[in-house]
Amino acid sequence: MAGALQFEIEETVGVISTNKSGWKRELNLVSWNGRPAKFDLRDWAPDHSKMGKGLTFTNDELDQLRQILNEMLTN
Repeated sequence: MAGALQFEIEETVGVISTNKSGWKRELNLVSWNGRPAKFDLRDWAPDHSKMGKGLTFTNDELDQLRQILNEMLTN
């Protein structure tokens, strides 16, 4: 059986939205299981004790996403 998932939120980049129950969709810099931190986009309980499914991005992936979004906004 796998061990408990360990994480450390190294930096909160920003909150995208908050739902009625107080959960927030956040972009954070997170280290998972002691690995180097990646950008992480997911829903978090107010005290960060629980989380929803999310996506992680390397710096290069986040830069590529930014470029795609910028292109969408300029068209």
